[in-house]
Amino acid sequence: MTKQKILVVDDEESLCEILKFNLEIAGFEVDTTFSAEKALKLSIKDYDLILLDIMMGKMSGIQMAQILKSKMETADIPIIFCTAKDTENDTIAGFNIGADDYITKPFSVREVIARVKSVLRRTSTDSNEKISVEYEKLKVDLIRKRCILDGEKVSLTKKEMEILILFLKNRGVIFSREDILRRIWKDDVVVLDRTIDVNITRLRKKIGKYGSHIVTRLGYGYGFEE
Repeated sequence: MTKQKILVVDDEESLCEILKFNLEIAGFEVDTTFSAEKALKLSIKDYDLILLDIMMGKMSGIQMAQILKSKMETADIPIIFCTAKDTENDTIAGFNIGADDYITKPFSVREVIARVKSVLRRTSTDSNEKISVEYEKLKVDLIRKRCILDGEKVSLTKKEMEILILFLKNRGVIFSREDILRRIWKDDVVVLDRTIDVNITRLRKKIGKYGSHIVTRLGYGYGFEE
């Protein structure tokens, strides 16, 4: 089972070490960094949750969160603010930009772990919606929009991801180019058939041995066959 991945961003190095140690014991994979600037150089989209301090160096946690929420690939990553600032305005500012929780220092490690688990449960599951679609060891997390192959993350573009989800949800169904255009490129004005071919060719390569399951039916279209 793939461990959920957490990023701790705080300029207190000793606190980062404590959180990393305890969160790893609790079963998470944890990375730490000591400034928002350094954090933004990481592949943020790979994380399931961010523990973020507000008062840091040149860039505050609030500014970093605003940047993350403005980008499609990181907008849905849950953020918990961990900060010594506990004024009403700071709390409101955090929630206004989409923070999922707010913990005021000093806090107990047990509280942090409990809050982390609670936010992850709330943001990664929905009792009325299937949260993943998979075939053997190829899996797509529909909430986090991540593709996992043999336990490793595969980097897909948005269109490649949407094509794969469409195919995995409808195994055995052959979709015409017109069907794919209508479902995947519905907001684009002009898309050439060649664009579909290129995206599917790239997708086949990226999903390794499962690429051969994406079949072409000449004169009809594409689909995923078991």
